[in-house]
Amino acid sequence: MSCGNNTALVETAWLADHLDAPDVVVVDGSWYLPQLERDPKAEYAEGHIPGAVYFDIDEIADTDNSLPHMFPSGDRFAEKVGALGISNGHHVVVYDGLGLFSAGRVWWMFRAFGHEQVSVLNGGLPKWLAEERPLESGPVKRRPATFRPAFRHGMVRGLRHMRANLDSGRDQVLDARAAGRFSGEEPEIRPGLRGGHIPGSRNLPFNGLVDPGTNTLKDASALKALFEGSGVDLARPVVTTCGSGISACNLALGLHLLGHRDVAIYDGSWTEWGGQDDTPVETGPA
Repeated sequence: MSCGNNTALVETAWLADHLDAPDVVVVDGSWYLPQLERDPKAEYAEGHIPGAVYFDIDEIADTDNSLPHMFPSGDRFAEKVGALGISNGHHVVVYDGLGLFSAGRVWWMFRAFGHEQVSVLNGGLPKWLAEERPLESGPVKRRPATFRPAFRHGMVRGLRHMRANLDSGRDQVLDARAAGRFSGEEPEIRPGLRGGHIPGSRNLPFNGLVDPGTNTLKDASALKALFEGSGVDLARPVVTTCGSGISACNLALGLHLLGHRDVAIYDGSWTEWGGQDDTPVETGPA
């Protein structure tokens, strides 16, 4: 089954009509920055979209890496999502508790492991609740399934690539952090990191892609204007980055919706780059 020709977005009305479809799996991918003092697992247990399973970004990750929620191996991803009852034949619909924050990361992970039948719920849980749609509490246990990953290396970049890109300039680098963090005028949220940005990168705070009144993504013309206004050439490759690889995926989602297919994320993002002693840093606006 497809929705809107396998679009990256589905609407709440569509999901409400397909909650009982056997090939649809709803995923709560909520994750919050520590300063928000919110517990996504506890919130999921208290109330989630009916039938939704919880995708733990910190657990479905390379837990041996000192950096937060880095991409796992294909075997680990397959084991964890299979335990959630997700197979290659399922249409995955992912949402989060902020509307669009961590859901984009889960969407990108599935696609990077070869699964195209994955969509983000437009407006997420806030829109679902605003429309007075139902919730259920407690865990959801689905029958285990088999997921076969096919990792797409070009969708995820590491430190070596980002260092080389300083000289090659092949990829445009687009940073999703707030302007003050990008410029170095505001402190980083993680201790021990320098302020500023990767030299030559552009800045487009990810929340600018969302209509604050509805929590839904802006239309294509508005998204195009935002990316071009940030200095991005939509005909050239882009690598998105952020604090730790979460909100960078929302910029990747926006680019995907505009038809851009040469997009990757820098998985370690500023937590890695800003935590190194020998990586160059620029401050000030783009």
